[in-house]
Amino acid sequence: MFWWPEALDRLSRDQADVAALYNRLSFSGVRIVTLAEGEISELHVGLKGTMNQIFLKDLAAKTRRGLRGRVEAGLSGGGNSYGYDVVRGLAQDGTPVTGERRINPEEAKIIRRIFSEFAEGHSPKAIAKRLNAERIPGPRGAGWRDTAIRGHRQRGTGLLNNELYIGRLVWNRLRYVKTPDTGKRVSRLNPPEDWIITEVPDLRIVDDALWERVKTRQGEIDATPRVQAIRETRFWEKKRQVHLLTGLLTCGCCGGGFAAVGRDYVACANARKLGTCSQKRSFRRSTLEEAVLQLLRDRLMQPDAVAAFVSEFGREMNTRNSSVVAERERLATQRTSLARKLDGLYDAIAEGLRTPGLQDKLTALESQLSDLDAKLAAAAPSPVRLHPNLSELYRRKVADLAATLEDPALRQPALELIRGLITRVTVRIAEGGPVLELEGALSAMIHAAQPGWLSGVDRCSVEVVAGAGFEPAAFRL
Repeated sequence: MFWWPEALDRLSRDQADVAALYNRLSFSGVRIVTLAEGEISELHVGLKGTMNQIFLKDLAAKTRRGLRGRVEAGLSGGGNSYGYDVVRGLAQDGTPVTGERRINPEEAKIIRRIFSEFAEGHSPKAIAKRLNAERIPGPRGAGWRDTAIRGHRQRGTGLLNNELYIGRLVWNRLRYVKTPDTGKRVSRLNPPEDWIITEVPDLRIVDDALWERVKTRQGEIDATPRVQAIRETRFWEKKRQVHLLTGLLTCGCCGGGFAAVGRDYVACANARKLGTCSQKRSFRRSTLEEAVLQLLRDRLMQPDAVAAFVSEFGREMNTRNSSVVAERERLATQRTSLARKLDGLYDAIAEGLRTPGLQDKLTALESQLSDLDAKLAAAAPSPVRLHPNLSELYRRKVADLAATLEDPALRQPALELIRGLITRVTVRIAEGGPVLELEGALSAMIHAAQPGWLSGVDRCSVEVVAGAGFEPAAFRL
């Protein structure tokens, strides 16, 4: 098998990534052949990988030098901040104008309002809720969040910490590096002596007096015993615990996600933080988890539904496989006929027959024969055989997994397996009380009951839905 990229740097310019990819492809019998270097070997991975990585670092350094020059000239060195419009146009030499900003009057009023309300004692969460209640679009047109207003003082993020609002353009406050394990970018604070600061008085929105009032109140908040105690815990250095339903809960009223509202409770994030949803009720996390586990065991993968699915799926897959078998038989017949023609040509050449077009015809037929051999080399589809008691097997597996959640040594792998069975859990309030609607990935659930059955089979994204209502008292509210 061959893969033909333009050059090795089209795969990656990170030497470690190129080496890892080369090892995986080599193990699978895949050869990399590029148009620029030809077939890739360990020598290319070492030399070209190093050269490509050096080129990437040089390019980054040149880009940063260019951005620094723009910032020192009073132009934007990155994205646009709320409160400003990007200036579009052409310079005298016909090149596009880049980096210029002008104040947006309507958004500037909102910024001054946020600064004034915070200086008067209102919290960022209360300010965000009022703005959303008045249907004032937030940054990027989305709803307002308290984190967008509060931000981080040292990192200069958030509206209350953006020094551009007092006519001071600060660049190179942060640098971004990739985590080796995940490849995700993380930001790190640069020392103040590396910051590039340019005065841009034309972009001032907030006066110095209001800015100082905001900074004074931020300092008072930081000095409170509660904030000091929270900072002493250094919670940001600890990995957050992943619960069974983390990231899977959906509000049935607004479609938003759920967030923690206490140590043991969760609620609609839009209702609690944005004020854009009327479903403000909180639910105990452990009660929701017990209800979801019960739905996984008792309401999904019902025997009658599974029997119907097994029958229909087996019929569909066997019908699809039969067409594949028929195609293989057609290719085999075609190969036999082609091989017979080639034998005749070989006999004619052996007897001394020579014509101008004979060699070309022989080459074309041999190429067709190679293509047919490659297609016939693929494994023939095997018949689909699902266990008749699939639902009972699934129920036992889920019960065993639920039991292992109590064992700290086995909790994490069991947690990931159960989470893989769930696509989404919708929580809504009906007349009779809270109602849960659980959507499960059918292919994952059957794989949990009968591991390995999907090998060689296209996993379709079929989902099953189960719902159950609970009395309010069951949630121990």
